[in-house]
Amino acid sequence: MLFAAKIKMTAKTNLKKSTEPLSCTSKTSLTKEQLLQMYHFVKLTRMFDEMTVKLKRQAKLTGGVFTSLGQEATAVGTAFALENQDFIAPLIRDIGAVFVKGILPRTIFAQYLGRANAPSRAADVQFHFADLEKGFVGPISHLGDMIPVMTGILIAARMKRENRVAAAYVGDGTTSTGTFHEGVNFAAVQKLPLITIIENNGYAYSTPTRLQTAAANFIDKAVGYGIKGLSVDGNDIVACYEVMKEAVEYARGGNGSVLIEAHTYRRKGHAEHDNQSYVPEGEIEFWAKNNDPIDRYERFLSKEKIADPEELKEIVSKVEKYLSDELAIAEEAPFPEGITAAYNVFDNSIVAPALKKKVLEK
Repeated sequence: MLFAAKIKMTAKTNLKKSTEPLSCTSKTSLTKEQLLQMYHFVKLTRMFDEMTVKLKRQAKLTGGVFTSLGQEATAVGTAFALENQDFIAPLIRDIGAVFVKGILPRTIFAQYLGRANAPSRAADVQFHFADLEKGFVGPISHLGDMIPVMTGILIAARMKRENRVAAAYVGDGTTSTGTFHEGVNFAAVQKLPLITIIENNGYAYSTPTRLQTAAANFIDKAVGYGIKGLSVDGNDIVACYEVMKEAVEYARGGNGSVLIEAHTYRRKGHAEHDNQSYVPEGEIEFWAKNNDPIDRYERFLSKEKIADPEELKEIVSKVEKYLSDELAIAEEAPFPEGITAAYNVFDNSIVAPALKKKVLEK
């Protein structure tokens, strides 16, 4: 379990024993250029979330906003270890992984804003869409169902003799569903190169992890499936990359599936409508102060002399301008005409569009 860190949601007591602020593992195969590129992506993720929260409060977004505040490192670090031909099926909180795979912010902004040029043509206002050329299969509300989908992609890749690895991101709550078991078990039996990443962020919506599973650690479930299990500090972006790299090399080498448990914490509710009344007092503030993944990464970049504060500020400024430009492009796009909602619900070459009958015509 390279770079494994058993940080459970009781980590408050563990962190108090530390006399030094948390950083990231210094053992890495990443180059300086790659480390700075990862910083770009992790800041892009947080700043994108901050912009969407503002847009929601301005009533410009009609759908839900599910931010990844506090757990951005898991998505970015793991996705960064994948190759272009590999596939991801992210969670609603894994926009960082989507950005790493090459999806532009303007595309997701267009979805959120309900514009006509959005991939779903405003039929859906979340990033529930796919870009198969970029290896991105969008999430659906039934999150565990994406694991069997990825097994199907990998079976197809095997039949076509394509060298692909697939990563399915799930939350701790998903591990209690039937589709999680069916998908992981099938991938294990078939020795498919599937990497299932369990983002253990402490809560399945409002249910604490301890109340929805009796397992001490989610990687213990790997034993039951006969697959490799790895544990990682999900707030250490460098460790996330290195553990994922190990998993990718193992899976791509024909050794079968891998289960990764990333220990992290979400500092916002399930969505913007969730006031987190179920969270113990002081818990969110503690994680914000002591275990923020971006703070830790900035500390690492400074300590390892990868970048000084001024260089990091320059990257942040570029990200800020980039996001502003991307949002402007999305906002300039027109809204769809109402009649377009009737089209492409089904294959219109077989089923006619569901147009409303003109009963009041003379």
